[in-house]
Amino acid sequence: MPLAPVGEELSPADRTRFARHVILPGVGEQGQRRLRSARVLVVGAGGLGSPVLLYLAAAGVGHLTVVDDDVVDSTNLQRQVVHGVADVGRPKVESAVEALRLLAPHVEVRPFSQRLVADNVLDLVAEADVVVDGADNFPTRYLVGDACARLAVPHVWGSVYQHDAQVSVWWAGVGPCYRCVFPTPPPPGAVPSCSTGGVLGASVGAVGSVMAEEVVKLLVGGGEPLVGRLLLHDAWRQEWSTLPVAADPDCVVCGADADPSRPLGLGNDESAGDVGGGSRPRGGAPPSITAEELSARLQARESGTDSFVLVDVREPAERDVVVIPGAVAVPLAEVRARGGEALADVADGVPVLVHCKTGARSAEAVERLRADGFDAVDVTGGVLAWVRDVDPSQPTY
Repeated sequence: MPLAPVGEELSPADRTRFARHVILPGVGEQGQRRLRSARVLVVGAGGLGSPVLLYLAAAGVGHLTVVDDDVVDSTNLQRQVVHGVADVGRPKVESAVEALRLLAPHVEVRPFSQRLVADNVLDLVAEADVVVDGADNFPTRYLVGDACARLAVPHVWGSVYQHDAQVSVWWAGVGPCYRCVFPTPPPPGAVPSCSTGGVLGASVGAVGSVMAEEVVKLLVGGGEPLVGRLLLHDAWRQEWSTLPVAADPDCVVCGADADPSRPLGLGNDESAGDVGGGSRPRGGAPPSITAEELSARLQARESGTDSFVLVDVREPAERDVVVIPGAVAVPLAEVRARGGEALADVADGVPVLVHCKTGARSAEAVERLRADGFDAVDVTGGVLAWVRDVDPSQPTY
């Protein structure tokens, strides 16, 4: 069943521009007119949102709302193809709107530069025929999933890490919703982020294209959408496979006994950091110093007036990009597995200063080391703060 109504007649120019759709079985003129009248909400103008936005605009989807509260960073350009070098520092929604205007000036693109929260998500979802989730954090994903399930709006979802990906269409009442298959978020830090584990740039293009295909199929009522199926992609082996997934009759969002007044998204009893990223552990902030204070202490150590060990808990590949001079590598996984024993060979009764990329993993390591009796201190902001405040000549990631 097509989700978009038939829009206005195609002009001769429209017939030329969209000729490959007009002659395509399953789309045709009626389908193209449905695309013209369709309203799609795209959450995220990053790696997945970029190809989705470009292909939906090129396909003639008439009304796009793009949500993102972030700005373009130079590290985005490896995969976020809706943005260019000149856009670094600009809000992503502004950059995306400008790119789509050049590609498809007939498409109405509405930017929304605020973070999605419970107070605005239902209004945005209710306006859409289909919602696309290209978010990069679990709180937003659960918020979008819950809102779509409550309003029974189909929800095209994708996730990419390194060279592995997943895609599905969640649709409460027709198939499972996001909560049916992923009822609770992973614990903080359990899933590495793209910024710490990397991501193959072309993979987000491949997966974003699949997501755009699913949107078009839903709007025109063609093909077999990925409802009740989870599509898996391994780019390194170049393999695609699907797993069946089913609605949970006891789902807290779409199940028979679901409470319609239940707060959307993650409640106080649930927590998750960025997709892949960690968050600071509960129980209060550990002792900390700034990157500038670390620099002063490193100078004092060189002169023999200070004594400590600087520990880098990032992964080896991250250290290939940038390091703080004098840091000893002890990945967080070792600290988690062995606690203070992981530092037995490097810290002999002296204070331990711990850093990571931004501070999340180092805070966890400090908490664990202090529990084992170490005088451990967190370097707030991690190596990114070091580059920003101490040595801007170093690269970031």
